[in-house]
Amino acid sequence: MSFIKYQHLERLGTSEVQNIELGECYVFPKIDGSNASLWVEDGVLCAGSRRRQLTLEDDNSGFYAWALQQDNIRTFFTENPNVRLFGEWLVPHSLKTYKDTAWNNFYVFDVSVDKVGKEHEGADDVQYITYNVYKPILERHQISYIHPISIVNNGSYEHFINQLMKNVFLIEDGKGCGEGIVIKNYDFFNKYGRQVWAKIVNSEFKEAHAKTMGPHVLNGKRLVEEEIAIKYVTTALVEKEHSKIIVEDGWSSKLIPRLLNTVYYSVVKEDCWDFVKEHKKPVIDFSRLQHFVFKEVKTKMPQLF
Repeated sequence: MSFIKYQHLERLGTSEVQNIELGECYVFPKIDGSNASLWVEDGVLCAGSRRRQLTLEDDNSGFYAWALQQDNIRTFFTENPNVRLFGEWLVPHSLKTYKDTAWNNFYVFDVSVDKVGKEHEGADDVQYITYNVYKPILERHQISYIHPISIVNNGSYEHFINQLMKNVFLIEDGKGCGEGIVIKNYDFFNKYGRQVWAKIVNSEFKEAHAKTMGPHVLNGKRLVEEEIAIKYVTTALVEKEHSKIIVEDGWSSKLIPRLLNTVYYSVVKEDCWDFVKEHKKPVIDFSRLQHFVFKEVKTKMPQLF
């Protein structure tokens, strides 16, 4: 077993997760930490972040060093050497309202086995184990995991939106709700044959609602590049990328170009397929798109500029 990058969560409503709501859906809290994974390779406990395998010299805010000290995790993998744990290493990012006792712990949100006969490269190379199967195994080894908020059968968009405010997992009493929700239908494979999950991020939903209810622009039609930037450069995205930079290198004004370009990279890489379909294969000037993305970043976090 080698490093495998965790799958990208798709926004509910995009074609990648079309019809995921049909059937039994587990609605999980989405927590705002650092994506992490654990597995065993040649008898050695290995760890990963979202994009790379970790070492003790580059271990994702102390995650790998922490994992190596956990007797229950070593015992778990002794008994289950062919599984992989995906979860969130809870260290401060943009959301600061978690309980003091919640920080610096690993919360499992998916358990998988690798598919046989694959050259492992990405999320399509794993087979996810259902919550009801992995829950008692993790409990037996006292490994923390994320509990579902609810189970929704044949839900509507409104059903899932109503679950957003119920995400108080690990949140201090009276401090609001968490980052959002993740929707998992274990029987669902999209039209491309991939097993994928959907997400709704709380701040993105609020911004989208505010934009829908806001005043109409009467001085001309927006350029398609501007519409893309306004929709996809959310406060949640900018704050998350800003927090990652702080964790890795601290912060100074010299890092502003890095933040701008990281957000631009994220929009192009993660959302290009969505906005191409949404705007019916538009002609996009990517230089102009970059301009509007940078503008939106400055709008979302003006205190940095």
